[in-house]
Amino acid sequence: MTRRHARPDDPCGIAQAVGVLGDPWSLLVLRDVAGGRTRFEALVAETGISRKVLTQRLEALVADGLLERRAYSERPPRHEYVLTALGRGALPVLGALQEFGDTWLLGDGRPDAGAATDSNEAARVAALVGTRVPRLSALDPVTEQPFTVVYCYPGNAFPGADEIPGGIGCTLESCTYRDRLGEFAELGAAVVGVSTQRPSEQAAFAEANGLRFPLQSDADLELTTALRLPTFRAGGTTRLKRQTLVVDRDRVVRATLFPIPDVTGSVEEALRLVRGLATAS
Repeated sequence: MTRRHARPDDPCGIAQAVGVLGDPWSLLVLRDVAGGRTRFEALVAETGISRKVLTQRLEALVADGLLERRAYSERPPRHEYVLTALGRGALPVLGALQEFGDTWLLGDGRPDAGAATDSNEAARVAALVGTRVPRLSALDPVTEQPFTVVYCYPGNAFPGADEIPGGIGCTLESCTYRDRLGEFAELGAAVVGVSTQRPSEQAAFAEANGLRFPLQSDADLELTTALRLPTFRAGGTTRLKRQTLVVDRDRVVRATLFPIPDVTGSVEEALRLVRGLATAS
Protein backbone atom coordinates (compact mmCIF):
# COMPACT_ATOMS: atom_id res chain seq x y z
CA MET A 1 0.00 0.00 0.00
CA THR A 2 1.36 3.40 -0.96
CA ARG A 3 0.41 6.33 1.22
CA ARG A 4 1.32 9.95 0.68
CA HIS A 5 2.33 11.61 3.90
CA ALA A 6 2.91 15.35 3.98
CA ARG A 7 6.31 16.65 4.98
CA PRO A 8 6.44 17.32 8.72
CA ASP A 9 7.15 20.99 8.01
CA ASP A 10 4.28 21.38 5.55
CA PRO A 11 2.04 24.10 7.06
CA CYS A 12 -1.07 23.03 5.11
CA GLY A 13 -3.62 21.27 7.31
CA ILE A 14 -5.28 19.71 4.25
CA ALA A 15 -2.00 18.12 3.18
CA GLN A 16 -1.43 16.76 6.68
CA ALA A 17 -4.98 15.37 6.89
CA VAL A 18 -4.79 13.74 3.47
CA GLY A 19 -1.71 11.89 4.69
CA VAL A 20 -3.80 9.89 7.15
CA LEU A 21 -7.31 10.20 5.68
CA GLY A 22 -6.70 10.34 1.95
CA ASP A 23 -7.18 6.65 1.23
CA PRO A 24 -10.80 5.68 0.39
CA TRP A 25 -10.66 2.34 2.18
CA SER A 26 -9.32 3.99 5.33
CA LEU A 27 -12.26 6.41 5.35
CA LEU A 28 -14.74 3.54 4.99
CA VAL A 29 -13.04 1.57 7.77
CA LEU A 30 -13.26 4.61 10.06
CA ARG A 31 -16.91 5.04 9.08
CA ASP A 32 -17.75 1.48 10.06
CA VAL A 33 -15.74 1.46 13.28
CA ALA A 34 -17.62 4.64 14.26
CA GLY A 35 -20.82 2.70 13.56
CA GLY A 36 -19.90 -0.02 16.06
CA ARG A 37 -18.34 -2.56 13.68
CA THR A 38 -15.15 -2.92 15.64
CA ARG A 39 -14.11 -6.47 14.78
CA PHE A 40 -12.25 -7.71 11.74
CA GLU A 41 -14.93 -10.03 10.37
CA ALA A 42 -17.65 -7.39 10.77
CA LEU A 43 -15.52 -4.90 8.84
CA VAL A 44 -14.91 -7.38 6.04
CA ALA A 45 -18.63 -8.11 5.77
CA GLU A 46 -19.70 -4.46 5.82
CA THR A 47 -17.13 -2.92 3.47
CA GLY A 48 -16.48 -5.81 1.08
CA ILE A 49 -12.79 -5.08 1.43
CA SER A 50 -10.29 -7.93 0.98
CA ARG A 51 -8.77 -9.35 4.14
CA LYS A 52 -5.26 -8.36 3.04
CA VAL A 53 -6.21 -4.75 2.30
CA LEU A 54 -8.22 -4.46 5.52
CA THR A 55 -5.23 -5.69 7.53
CA GLN A 56 -3.06 -3.05 5.88
CA ARG A 57 -5.57 -0.25 6.51
CA LEU A 58 -6.08 -1.22 10.14
CA GLU A 59 -2.33 -1.31 10.73
CA ALA A 60 -1.97 2.13 9.14
CA LEU A 61 -4.86 3.63 11.14
CA VAL A 62 -3.38 2.25 14.37
CA ALA A 63 0.08 3.53 13.46
CA ASP A 64 -1.32 6.99 12.71
CA GLY A 65 -3.15 7.03 16.04
CA LEU A 66 -6.75 7.07 14.76
CA LEU A 67 -7.59 3.57 16.02
CA GLU A 68 -6.58 1.61 19.09
CA ARG A 69 -6.26 -2.18 19.04
CA ARG A 70 -7.83 -3.85 22.09
CA ALA A 71 -7.95 -7.51 23.05
CA TYR A 72 -11.40 -8.98 23.71
CA SER A 73 -10.40 -12.67 23.82
CA GLU A 74 -7.26 -14.39 25.07
CA ARG A 75 -8.01 -17.91 23.84
CA PRO A 76 -8.01 -17.68 20.95
CA PRO A 77 -6.38 -14.24 20.80
CA ARG A 78 -8.80 -11.77 19.23
CA HIS A 79 -8.75 -8.00 18.95
CA GLU A 80 -11.17 -5.22 18.13
CA TYR A 81 -10.52 -1.69 16.94
CA VAL A 82 -11.90 1.43 18.63
CA LEU A 83 -11.63 5.11 17.85
CA THR A 84 -9.06 7.14 19.73
CA ALA A 85 -9.54 10.84 20.53
CA LEU A 86 -7.80 11.56 17.22
CA GLY A 87 -10.16 9.19 15.43
CA ARG A 88 -13.19 10.86 16.98
CA GLY A 89 -11.74 14.17 15.83
CA ALA A 90 -12.03 12.89 12.25
CA LEU A 91 -15.79 12.27 12.53
CA PRO A 92 -16.77 15.75 11.25
CA VAL A 93 -14.68 14.99 8.15
CA LEU A 94 -16.74 11.86 7.53
CA GLY A 95 -19.91 13.79 8.20
CA ALA A 96 -18.90 16.47 5.72
CA LEU A 97 -18.18 13.86 3.05
CA GLN A 98 -21.57 12.24 3.58
CA GLU A 99 -23.32 15.59 3.47
CA PHE A 100 -21.47 16.59 0.29
CA GLY A 101 -22.41 13.29 -1.36
CA ASP A 102 -26.06 13.50 -0.30
CA THR A 103 -26.46 17.18 -1.17
CA TRP A 104 -24.36 17.64 -4.28
CA LEU A 105 -23.82 14.20 -5.86
CA LEU A 106 -27.15 12.57 -5.02
CA GLY A 107 -29.16 15.79 -4.62
CA ASP A 108 -29.55 19.16 -6.29
CA GLY A 109 -27.19 21.10 -4.05
CA ARG A 110 -29.92 22.93 -2.11
CA PRO A 111 -30.22 22.57 1.69
CA ASP A 112 -33.30 20.70 2.84
CA ALA A 113 -34.36 19.51 6.30
CA GLY A 114 -36.30 16.67 4.66
CA ALA A 115 -35.94 14.46 1.61
CA ALA A 116 -37.96 12.65 -1.03
CA THR A 117 -39.53 9.39 0.12
CA ASP A 118 -37.62 7.52 -2.60
CA SER A 119 -34.28 9.20 -1.84
CA ASN A 120 -31.01 7.55 -0.90
CA GLU A 121 -31.25 9.21 2.51
CA ALA A 122 -34.72 7.79 3.16
CA ALA A 123 -33.48 4.32 2.26
CA ARG A 124 -30.49 4.72 4.57
CA VAL A 125 -32.66 5.71 7.54
CA ALA A 126 -35.14 2.90 6.86
CA ALA A 127 -32.24 0.43 6.80
CA LEU A 128 -31.42 1.31 10.42
CA VAL A 129 -34.29 -0.90 11.59
CA GLY A 130 -32.74 -3.98 13.18
CA THR A 131 -29.34 -2.38 13.75
CA ARG A 132 -27.89 -1.39 17.12
CA VAL A 133 -27.05 2.08 18.33
CA PRO A 134 -23.39 1.85 19.42
CA ARG A 135 -22.22 3.21 22.73
CA LEU A 136 -20.62 6.58 22.20
CA SER A 137 -18.22 8.66 24.27
CA ALA A 138 -20.00 12.04 24.24
CA LEU A 139 -23.71 11.18 24.38
CA ASP A 140 -26.08 8.28 24.75
CA PRO A 141 -29.68 8.83 23.64
CA VAL A 142 -30.81 5.31 24.64
CA THR A 143 -32.48 5.07 28.05
CA GLU A 144 -33.25 2.11 30.32
CA GLN A 145 -36.95 2.28 29.46
CA PRO A 146 -38.39 -0.46 27.22
CA PHE A 147 -38.39 2.06 24.36
CA THR A 148 -36.78 5.41 23.65
CA VAL A 149 -38.14 7.77 21.03
CA VAL A 150 -35.14 9.66 19.69
CA TYR A 151 -36.25 12.60 17.60
CA CYS A 152 -33.58 14.51 15.71
CA TYR A 153 -34.22 18.12 14.78
CA PRO A 154 -32.22 20.87 13.02
CA GLY A 155 -32.23 23.38 15.88
CA ASN A 156 -34.28 26.10 17.46
CA ALA A 157 -34.47 29.40 15.53
CA PHE A 158 -31.38 28.82 13.41
CA PRO A 159 -30.40 31.34 10.70
CA GLY A 160 -32.24 30.88 7.42
CA ALA A 161 -34.70 28.31 8.80
CA ASP A 162 -37.68 29.89 7.07
CA GLU A 163 -35.93 29.65 3.70
CA ILE A 164 -35.12 25.94 3.97
CA PRO A 165 -37.80 23.31 3.22
CA GLY A 166 -38.75 21.70 6.51
CA GLY A 167 -36.56 24.10 8.46
CA ILE A 168 -39.22 25.59 10.69
CA GLY A 169 -41.17 23.68 13.32
CA CYS A 170 -38.53 22.60 15.86
CA THR A 171 -40.25 24.41 18.73
CA LEU A 172 -43.64 23.03 17.75
CA GLU A 173 -42.24 19.50 17.49
CA SER A 174 -40.57 19.66 20.91
CA CYS A 175 -43.62 21.21 22.57
CA THR A 176 -45.88 18.55 21.05
CA TYR A 177 -43.65 15.84 22.55
CA ARG A 178 -43.83 17.76 25.85
CA ASP A 179 -47.62 17.78 25.76
CA ARG A 180 -47.86 14.07 24.86
CA LEU A 181 -45.07 12.90 27.17
CA GLY A 182 -47.46 11.21 29.58
CA GLU A 183 -48.89 9.05 26.80
CA PHE A 184 -45.43 7.85 25.86
CA ALA A 185 -44.60 7.16 29.51
CA GLU A 186 -47.74 5.02 29.92
CA LEU A 187 -46.39 2.80 27.13
CA GLY A 188 -42.95 2.52 28.72
CA ALA A 189 -41.28 4.96 26.33
CA ALA A 190 -38.90 7.79 27.10
CA VAL A 191 -38.39 10.74 24.76
CA VAL A 192 -34.99 12.24 23.91
CA GLY A 193 -34.32 15.09 21.51
CA VAL A 194 -31.02 15.36 19.62
CA SER A 195 -29.61 18.26 17.66
CA THR A 196 -26.15 19.57 16.81
CA GLN A 197 -26.73 22.76 18.79
CA ARG A 198 -24.50 23.49 21.78
CA PRO A 199 -25.66 22.18 25.17
CA SER A 200 -26.09 25.73 26.48
CA GLU A 201 -28.44 26.56 23.61
CA GLN A 202 -30.43 23.39 24.23
CA ALA A 203 -30.65 24.09 27.96
CA ALA A 204 -31.99 27.59 27.35
CA PHE A 205 -34.52 26.24 24.84
CA ALA A 206 -35.66 23.48 27.22
CA GLU A 207 -36.11 25.93 30.10
CA ALA A 208 -37.98 28.47 27.98
CA ASN A 209 -40.45 25.82 26.78
CA GLY A 210 -40.80 23.75 29.94
CA LEU A 211 -39.45 20.55 28.41
CA ARG A 212 -39.41 17.64 30.86
CA PHE A 213 -37.23 15.31 28.80
CA PRO A 214 -33.53 15.53 27.87
CA LEU A 215 -32.10 17.28 24.85
CA GLN A 216 -28.69 15.95 23.86
CA SER A 217 -26.04 17.68 21.78
CA ASP A 218 -24.37 15.87 18.91
CA ALA A 219 -22.17 18.84 18.10
CA ASP A 220 -19.22 16.47 17.58
CA LEU A 221 -21.31 14.39 15.12
CA GLU A 222 -20.67 11.13 16.97
CA LEU A 223 -24.22 9.82 16.68
CA THR A 224 -24.66 11.37 13.25
CA THR A 225 -21.62 9.57 11.88
CA ALA A 226 -22.27 6.30 13.70
CA LEU A 227 -25.76 5.95 12.20
CA ARG A 228 -25.06 7.89 8.98
CA LEU A 229 -27.96 10.20 9.74
CA PRO A 230 -28.91 12.67 6.99
CA THR A 231 -27.75 16.25 7.55
CA PHE A 232 -27.76 19.62 5.84
CA ARG A 233 -25.78 22.80 6.35
CA ALA A 234 -27.31 26.10 7.42
CA GLY A 235 -26.06 29.08 9.40
CA GLY A 236 -22.50 27.78 9.11
CA THR A 237 -23.39 24.58 10.99
CA THR A 238 -24.04 20.97 10.06
CA ARG A 239 -27.60 20.22 11.20
CA LEU A 240 -29.55 17.00 11.52
CA LYS A 241 -32.50 16.57 9.23
CA ARG A 242 -35.80 15.96 10.98
CA GLN A 243 -36.02 12.20 11.67
CA THR A 244 -37.22 9.90 14.45
CA LEU A 245 -35.93 6.56 15.72
CA VAL A 246 -37.68 4.19 18.12
CA VAL A 247 -35.01 2.20 19.99
CA ASP A 248 -35.51 -0.59 22.52
CA ARG A 249 -33.54 -1.01 25.76
CA ASP A 250 -31.22 -3.47 23.99
CA ARG A 251 -30.22 -0.55 21.73
CA VAL A 252 -31.90 -2.06 18.66
CA VAL A 253 -33.65 0.36 16.31
CA ARG A 254 -37.21 -0.93 16.01
CA ALA A 255 -38.76 1.74 13.77
CA THR A 256 -37.90 4.96 11.97
CA LEU A 257 -39.69 8.00 10.58
CA PHE A 258 -38.10 9.92 7.69
CA PRO A 259 -38.83 12.14 5.93
CA ILE A 260 -41.13 14.08 8.27
CA PRO A 261 -43.39 16.52 6.41
CA ASP A 262 -45.66 17.21 9.40
CA VAL A 263 -44.02 17.73 12.80
CA THR A 264 -47.14 17.29 14.92
CA GLY A 265 -48.23 14.35 12.81
CA SER A 266 -44.83 12.73 13.37
CA VAL A 267 -45.37 12.78 17.14
CA GLU A 268 -48.70 11.04 16.68
CA GLU A 269 -47.04 8.51 14.33
CA ALA A 270 -44.24 7.88 16.85
CA LEU A 271 -46.87 7.24 19.51
CA ARG A 272 -48.63 4.80 17.19
CA LEU A 273 -45.36 2.97 16.53
CA VAL A 274 -44.56 2.67 20.23
CA ARG A 275 -48.08 1.48 20.97
CA GLY A 276 -47.72 -1.26 18.37
CA LEU A 277 -44.32 -2.33 19.67
CA ALA A 278 -45.50 -2.34 23.29
CA THR A 279 -48.54 -4.44 22.37
CA ALA A 280 -46.37 -6.94 20.52
CA SER A 281 -43.89 -7.27 23.41
